[in-house]
Amino acid sequence: MAFTLQLGEQAPDFSLPGVDGKTHSLAEFADAKLLIVVFSCNHCPFVIGSEDRMNDLVADYAAKGATMVAINSNETDGHPTDSFDDMVARAGEKGFAFPYLCDESQATALAYGALRTPHFYVFDADRNLRYTGRMDDNPMEPGKETTHELRDALDDLLAGRDVACPLTNPIGCNVKWKGEDAHWMPAEACDLV
Repeated sequence: MAFTLQLGEQAPDFSLPGVDGKTHSLAEFADAKLLIVVFSCNHCPFVIGSEDRMNDLVADYAAKGATMVAINSNETDGHPTDSFDDMVARAGEKGFAFPYLCDESQATALAYGALRTPHFYVFDADRNLRYTGRMDDNPMEPGKETTHELRDALDDLLAGRDVACPLTNPIGCNVKWKGEDAHWMPAEACDLV
């Protein structure tokens, strides 16, 4: 059995606190044509290099019916800068245009099978998984990316097409799991492709 959510599977529900002081759930996004769920954090250089592109993506696709939510599932004992207070500060500093949620129990990360930060999942209007993987081929160096798989997937779906490249390996740091070594990943969490 694969660790990460498989193409065609339904988005697992969640109910998580956001940096805005509200609790957010999957049902909140019911009106979105497309829902992007990204597992993120504060400290990962791959996430830091992607944050402006994440804000730009929301700005470019919101009017087309796509919405995004970011979830931080990292443990904070070994990674204290991923704390909720630091999440609030980071979201304010970067002006996040999307909800930023805390998955302290890591149950949501397990339900989705989040592998890395960032790890993107795109769900259609029925909340079936249609794309999973990376945003592009260079999350650390803005402007040096040569592919745009996440945007391509959104464009395909909004145009009523099948996603040409529905599965890519996310590029980033592994999710930091409680009680495990900083680089630990579940045995079933092998590469996607």
